[in-house]
Amino acid sequence: MDNQPEAHALKLLDLPLMLRLKQNAIVLHSELGLTEDARGQNSALLSSIVFPRGLHTLVARVYDNDVVGQFRHRPGETNAHIVYLAPTLEDDADDAIWLHMLDAMAEQAGSNDAHSLVGEVETSHRLFETMRRAGFAVYSRQVIWRHRPMAAASRSAGLTLAAETDDDQIGIAALLGSTIPRILQTVMGPSTDMAGLVYRVGGRIEAYLAYSEGKHGVYLMPYLHPEVLSVAPAIIAAALRQIEGCRKLPVYICVRGYQGWMENAMLDLGFDSWLEQAVMVKHLTAGVRQASFESVELTARGGQKPAATMRMDGVDDIRRSRNLAAIKPSVSLEQTGKP
Repeated sequence: MDNQPEAHALKLLDLPLMLRLKQNAIVLHSELGLTEDARGQNSALLSSIVFPRGLHTLVARVYDNDVVGQFRHRPGETNAHIVYLAPTLEDDADDAIWLHMLDAMAEQAGSNDAHSLVGEVETSHRLFETMRRAGFAVYSRQVIWRHRPMAAASRSAGLTLAAETDDDQIGIAALLGSTIPRILQTVMGPSTDMAGLVYRVGGRIEAYLAYSEGKHGVYLMPYLHPEVLSVAPAIIAAALRQIEGCRKLPVYICVRGYQGWMENAMLDLGFDSWLEQAVMVKHLTAGVRQASFESVELTARGGQKPAATMRMDGVDDIRRSRNLAAIKPSVSLEQTGKP
């Protein structure tokens, strides 16, 4: 019986085990990993954030081997997102305990009313194949571009973006709905923790740059309408000038597979292609295969903006009125049979 697989929520007695295992962890949440820890061995993200609201930490054991894992999910959010697994899965290791942990995370996230469990993993890592075996599908590829701190950036040159406000939520939702492929919309939007800058043309939001700042870096996710692609480098450069942390911290920009046109903009701005990942998703609710956005109130509780993965009623009408064709995904989805 002692060798039976088991998993449980982290207890105080498990803290020494967690602190030991996390020294060789793999981070599957790029936004948190690059802003709070930047994938270092002495991770503040993994060691000190144990019990905050929205973070769930589990311990699994199979045949006297242990794995600690953490995922983030807040009440009312559609997706849960794996934060880390520790230790990392080595190429020659039996992956049974990691499969057990992924199943335990999926069960726990589902019991918390999450519809999907998401993780971002390097395609060359052994865990990529293990997650496929655990029922995760590749929804998109993404490249993380990196730039050193931009201490010499001029604040006066070029365009100016405005900080998002509650009044911008319909415009932002319309932009996300028209630029993110429909099948990806439930998992490709920015998190509700991210701040945002908007770029307007004729009073209409044509670009939205979501960003997070932490002790170790600045992480950006750009969303641009096709009509402003020609000035994409200028828009992104303006955002970098306006974000305080970009002048003293490394800057990371996430470019998804359907945004391949942004490669030239990244090169023009002096960014280096740093990390290639797959965004992997396991559905926890039957029938959830593409976006089915619910209505949200413009004045969200506590002054928080609505989840970016929810689209306001009427966005389809907005898209049609602007004569915008939905952009088809250029990424290799699981349904194609390609990794």
